[in-house]
Amino acid sequence: MDFRTHRLVDLAAKVRSRELSAREVTEASLARIEQLDPELNAFVSVDAERALAEAVAIDDRLVNEGGVGLLAGMPLAVKDLEDAEGFPTRYGSVLTSDKPAHGDSVLVARLRAAGCVVVGKTTTPEYGHKGVTDSPLSGVTRNPWSVDRSPGGSSGGSAAALASGMVPLATGSDGGGSIRIPSALCGLTSIKTTQGRVPNGGPTPPGSGLLSVKGPMARRIDDVVFALDVCVGPHPTDPFSLPRSGAPWYDAMDTKRLPSIVAWSPTLGYAEVDEEIAGICEAAIERLAEAGAGVEVVDEVWPADPAAPWYTMWAASRARTQGHLIGTPEYEQISESLRGQIEAGMGLSAADLARSIDAVHELNLQLDAAFERAPLLLTPVCAGHTPVIDEGASRYGVVNGIEVPGWVAFTYGLNMTRNPAGTINVGYTADGMPVGLQVIGRQRDDLAVLQALSAMEDVFGTDRVAEID
Repeated sequence: MDFRTHRLVDLAAKVRSRELSAREVTEASLARIEQLDPELNAFVSVDAERALAEAVAIDDRLVNEGGVGLLAGMPLAVKDLEDAEGFPTRYGSVLTSDKPAHGDSVLVARLRAAGCVVVGKTTTPEYGHKGVTDSPLSGVTRNPWSVDRSPGGSSGGSAAALASGMVPLATGSDGGGSIRIPSALCGLTSIKTTQGRVPNGGPTPPGSGLLSVKGPMARRIDDVVFALDVCVGPHPTDPFSLPRSGAPWYDAMDTKRLPSIVAWSPTLGYAEVDEEIAGICEAAIERLAEAGAGVEVVDEVWPADPAAPWYTMWAASRARTQGHLIGTPEYEQISESLRGQIEAGMGLSAADLARSIDAVHELNLQLDAAFERAPLLLTPVCAGHTPVIDEGASRYGVVNGIEVPGWVAFTYGLNMTRNPAGTINVGYTADGMPVGLQVIGRQRDDLAVLQALSAMEDVFGTDRVAEID
C-alpha cells in the first residue's frame, strides 16, 4: 500500500467500516518503511511490535462495537521534537536520553485518542535549528524527489515519510518555516496554523517560545484538515491556546472556492529570489488569474527583512535551552551551527528581546495593510533551490547560483506575526524538484487559507509523485 494514492479520509472510513483492518494498514506502513527508509533515513526510531499491538486493539474494539475515533488505525509518524509514549524523544541530539517517554505531547495524545497508531519518530536537525534535516544523532535525511537533495527542515523526516508514501499522516512543528519549507520541497500541501490553534501545552515549554506552532502534516490539504479537527482547541496547560472556532473545518471544505482576489508579493520587499523559482511562481499566479482570481501586486509588504528580530527571539530560546552547556565537554558534541545560535543568544539583553517583541507589533501592522488589498497574500515559500547533500551534510539553498542563508527568507516573519500560512506545490524546476507557493491569511482566518489551498489543488493538480520505488 502506497499512501500517496490513498486519501486519509477514505482509509479511515474503510477501517471504521471494517472493510480494511487497522492491522492491515499498519503492516503496510511498516513494510514500506522497511523498504524505503534505509535510503531516505526519515525515521530515527520505529517500533513495529508496539504499533501492531495498538492496531490489533483498535480492530478488537471494532469487532466488539467499542468506540473508535475518526482516525482509527491510521499510521502516524511523530517528529522527534515532541513526546510519544514508548519512544525516546531525542531532539536530534546525542546528548539526550534514550529512555522512552512516559506520555504523549498534547498533539500526539489527541491524535492517538482519535485512533492513530504511532509507528515511529521522524528525524529532525538538532533541536530543529535549521531548514535542512541532518543531525549528529541520525545523520542525513534525503528527499524522495531526489536522494542527493535535502527534504528541508526542520520537519524534514516527516515530509520525506509522507512524500514517499511511508505514512499517510505525520506531525510537524514550525518556528521559522519548519512545516512550510519541507512541505514545499517535498511537494506537499500544508499549513502553519495560527499560533495557539494546536496547543503547545504539557510539562515542557515550547522549544522556540512564542514562535512555535505544531500541527499535522499530510500530502493533501483535505487530509490535513480532517486531522486538524481533532487537534485544535484549548488546553489548560497552554495559556496561549485558542478556543475552537465554530463548526469542524472539514465540513466547511465542501464550500471551498478560489478567492475572487489575491495579493501577490514576489519579494515581500526585501527577498532576492532565484530567477527560475520566481518564474515558476509567476506562472502559477497567471494560472490563478486565468482560473478567475483577480491579482493585486504588492511590491513591498515589509520594508526590511525581519530576520534580525526573529533571530533574536530564536537565539534567546536556544540560549535558554542549551546555554548552560557552554564550557563543558558536552558542548563540543552539539552541531557547530547550533552552537553559534546558542552563543548569539547568550549575548542578548532583556531590552534586545523586548525590542524583538515590539517588532511583532510593527510587522503585523505592516502586514495588515497588505490585507486591505485582498484577503489572502501569496508569496514564494522558498527563495532558492532545494539544498544539495554534500559530504554527509546538507547545505543552504541556491539563489541564482550562490548558496545563501536567505533561501528561506519568506517564512520566518509569519511566525512573528502569527498569521496562518500554508504552502501548495505549483510546479517543478528543470531538475525535477517541487516548488511551493505560500498562501497567507488574515489574523486567525485559518479557514480561508485552508479553503483556498483546497481550491488551488484543483487548479495546479496533485497526481504527480516522486519516483522513489
